[in-house]
Amino acid sequence: MNAEEKDPKTVEDNNKIEEIDDEEEDDLDELEQFDFLEAEFTMAIVRMPSPTLADGLSMSGHGRPDYSLFLQQHLSYTAVLRSLGLKIVKLPSLAEFPDAHFVEDVAVVTPEVAVITRPGAPQRLGEIEYIREVLAEYRPLAEISEPGTLDGGDVMRIDQSVYIGQSERTNEEGARQLAEILGAYGYETHIVPLAEGLHLKSSVNFIGRDTLLVTEAWANHPLFVEFNKVVVPPNETYAANTLLVNGRLLTPMGFPETHALLREAGFELLEIAASEIQKVDGGMSCMSLRL
Repeated sequence: MNAEEKDPKTVEDNNKIEEIDDEEEDDLDELEQFDFLEAEFTMAIVRMPSPTLADGLSMSGHGRPDYSLFLQQHLSYTAVLRSLGLKIVKLPSLAEFPDAHFVEDVAVVTPEVAVITRPGAPQRLGEIEYIREVLAEYRPLAEISEPGTLDGGDVMRIDQSVYIGQSERTNEEGARQLAEILGAYGYETHIVPLAEGLHLKSSVNFIGRDTLLVTEAWANHPLFVEFNKVVVPPNETYAANTLLVNGRLLTPMGFPETHALLREAGFELLEIAASEIQKVDGGMSCMSLRL
């Protein structure tokens, strides 16, 4: 289907893809367009939040999210990705799956392959049926099969190394299957058991320059001794989920100690309001698939 032949604000069914034009109007202030020499990512896939999002899974204890404010924060996040040179593929909301806007959990995408996951929360298993056809346009597909479970939030890729968190959402079999799939493409994989936290990337994230942003519990992990580290203060652990996109760091607003540490280390930050995103256990990485 040619995206130019349809109204970008119209969604006729859940299988259609909307490509956001660079001139799409929204209520956000115009963001600065950044120049960069080498872009790792050229595209991001996002899914619009559903009004049912407050019925999604959450362990945050921060209360129910406000849908209108969540939508505004999601639009801000998408606009920042677009300002960094990424073409945005926008998928429609799925009312029956209130967590579906956390689209990273249903796939792991590398330059060679897109792996359809098998989310560890039973309520989210149906989401994979709505991402398979989308990703087939851009990558060969592989899939995690039963009894394996895998959430994309447990997968951190750093060049040719992939770290797979074994968590409540990703079991040993799911991690093993992903390691086998990616190993066929030359990736070195490491399975990392988690003692706490929802996902691996809730606590550990690669931010460029051979550096990890980590919580205190991961600061001395033997698997990561080769990396420089910026350690998030104990009262700002949510900020650990900071996302590197084309040389900039997307980071949640409201965590001044972490931001000061990152700026002192020479990183450029783009702060994004995330109060409602945090309420439903979301972060900077989980709301998009970057290609």
